[in-house]
Amino acid sequence: MSKSLLEQLRTMTTVVADTGDIEAIEKVKPQDATTNPSLITTAAQMPQYQQIVDDVLKEAKKKLGEDAKDEDVAKEAFKHLAVAFGKKILAIVPGRVSTEVDARLSYDTEATMKMAHDIIALYKDQGIAKERVLIKIASTWEGIKAAEKLEQEGIHCNLTLLFGVHQAIACAEAKVTLISPFVGRILDWYKKDTGKDFQGADDPGVQSVTKIYNYFKKFDYKTVVMGASFRNIGEIEQLAGCDLLTISPNLLHELDAKQEELPRKLDPAHAKTLEIEKLTIDKATFEKMHAEDRMAHDKLKEGIEGFSKALEQLEQLLAKRASELSANEPKAVGAR
Repeated sequence: MSKSLLEQLRTMTTVVADTGDIEAIEKVKPQDATTNPSLITTAAQMPQYQQIVDDVLKEAKKKLGEDAKDEDVAKEAFKHLAVAFGKKILAIVPGRVSTEVDARLSYDTEATMKMAHDIIALYKDQGIAKERVLIKIASTWEGIKAAEKLEQEGIHCNLTLLFGVHQAIACAEAKVTLISPFVGRILDWYKKDTGKDFQGADDPGVQSVTKIYNYFKKFDYKTVVMGASFRNIGEIEQLAGCDLLTISPNLLHELDAKQEELPRKLDPAHAKTLEIEKLTIDKATFEKMHAEDRMAHDKLKEGIEGFSKALEQLEQLLAKRASELSANEPKAVGAR
């Protein structure tokens, strides 16, 4: 009996679900799961998760006091909501969940660390150990420095919105647990910039992750590579053997439905044989390489702005719902 691409992929790569939809996670049974503000915003609008949203808003209001403004309740509720979804996800997956720090703090090391501590404390209140959580932080210089300090405290980090090798090496030198290079977003940029389509091994996103993976294995970095943001299963096939791949439910189903041979593409033993120059990335080098890499510069900026916008949208939704719950409170007494 021939095996599906997904079954073969699982033998060489840890498969992670890229979604906030708990029902989708139950169906695909990944090892880990990762969320972001856009995914949480989408999930929060699904009718089946209305109760989670309502419970979180009530909890946030209780914490801030009955007189708290709806906007303030919404801001407080975001952290609680991400953790509430994370807790539900951890009841399904055997591994870890990634929970993201507010993208608007991406250039503030201290504020990023404070929010990371808040998230870990909220998980602890729910009886969840920090070992099962990855704090997701954008791969700015400030974000990487925050992650470096958090890792020293035993708080594990997932550095996201990663597009350039300079970001990856800085993360590895900071001893972060995991990085998430964005394959599909790199492809998007090159398609727009050149007007060309790219397939298979020619895909610039695939090439970027391959380069990073080989660099890490060549120089024995402990930081693991999790390819993210896929546009098609062809990209996933080209990265078979990567440490982890975080994949949307629709592409997981596509992989599961296809049966053909899946050769391993990334291999630590092969990486060891390659001639690769070792780089040291300090702040000045990071900034110089970032300025020279138009794609990484554009996509990091765009990614932070996109996640910030999703958060603002989520806060507006939560504020609206908080207002509705407040309006209904007197009527709810003695109801049922």
